[in-house]
Amino acid sequence: MDAVLDDLAQHWQLYAAIPFIAALIGYVTKRVAIEMMFRPLEFVGIRPFLGWQGVVPRHGGRMAAVATDLLTSNLLDVKEIFDRLDPDRFTKEIEQPLLRAIDDIVRDVLAEHHPRVWEVLPSMAQDLLVKQLQASSPRLVRQLITELRDNLDEVLDVKHMTVQYLTRDKALLVRLIRETSRPEMAFIARTGIYFGFALGVVQSIVWALTKEPLVMPIFGAAIGLFTDWLAIKLIFVPRQPVWLFGRYRVQGKFQRRQAEVARQYGELIANEVLTTANLTESILHGPRSDRLLAMIQRTVAAAVDQQVAMARPVVSLAVGGQRLQEIKQAAATRAAQRMPETVRHAQTYLTESVLGPNVASMIEQRILKLTPIEYEGLLRPAFRQDEWKLIAVGAFIGGIVGELQVLLMLH
Repeated sequence: MDAVLDDLAQHWQLYAAIPFIAALIGYVTKRVAIEMMFRPLEFVGIRPFLGWQGVVPRHGGRMAAVATDLLTSNLLDVKEIFDRLDPDRFTKEIEQPLLRAIDDIVRDVLAEHHPRVWEVLPSMAQDLLVKQLQASSPRLVRQLITELRDNLDEVLDVKHMTVQYLTRDKALLVRLIRETSRPEMAFIARTGIYFGFALGVVQSIVWALTKEPLVMPIFGAAIGLFTDWLAIKLIFVPRQPVWLFGRYRVQGKFQRRQAEVARQYGELIANEVLTTANLTESILHGPRSDRLLAMIQRTVAAAVDQQVAMARPVVSLAVGGQRLQEIKQAAATRAAQRMPETVRHAQTYLTESVLGPNVASMIEQRILKLTPIEYEGLLRPAFRQDEWKLIAVGAFIGGIVGELQVLLMLH
């Protein structure tokens, strides 16, 4: 024992440094594990084994599917959101671009599909026809919007849209998970310092008693492995609050922040995923866009039929039934093509009054009602996949630093 005390007195600076180095090991291994979850977005190295891609972007499709399942089944009812859409207000917002679009469509379609009839019509007659269609357009738009709102599931696949955007934009998926878990990531790094320091104290005592070179790398690996594992566990468990001595609340870090995460997650989904632009794109070009085109065709056909109703025999004779049908289809196709540009003028209304705050509020309120296990599903998949690899890397780095400690102590 005297020899141990003499060694401690002679090399007290080195022994005092061991806990701090262990704390540094704990912190560094946590920071590396955190960054390995999110970076790099694309595989770097030589496939298939020599290299790395962040856990989240690597498994983006699966994680996006998990997030989307939770979103569409528990957190969001898009139909309820779109029930807030006022057809009259929407029509008013797009009135001017709508009138211009109708003017262009009528002139282009008739000039293309029946140039002879259109060219012989006096300018006054052409303008009259255009104005008649423009006059009836607000009613037809309201009719289309009402039908679209009442049959939203037929034209919009929210699950497909969300998975598509989160998978295609890996940076968005990373940001969604990273922003909602930032305090947890900082917590993981801090626990590395605390647990690492505590284990370092034990490490210094064992070294003083044994002088065994294997002590340092073994303890270093243990620090990296144990602190990584424990930090991840402490994020989620215990799920329910546990009170110690009636005063101290113990609960998983992520579980304690449910209200904050609910607000943040709702805002991210509303601002980054379920935006007016993304929904419009999905409705117009998604897997169910053919059903929207059918709606437009019915509406346009009704408008054309209404205008030619009084003179149907003459129109049929001059144009022909087949050509009239082609005109209807061409007009519907042009209307669908002009829709993104037209709807853009209602973007402020849709974002501020229909989507943005309502989507964020609905998601926030429903997250607050999730059970602890359901709520955990917002973040847990990001850790569960390849979690062992992150812990193993922590152990490996800890072992390397421990070996460096041996060289320092022996020299």
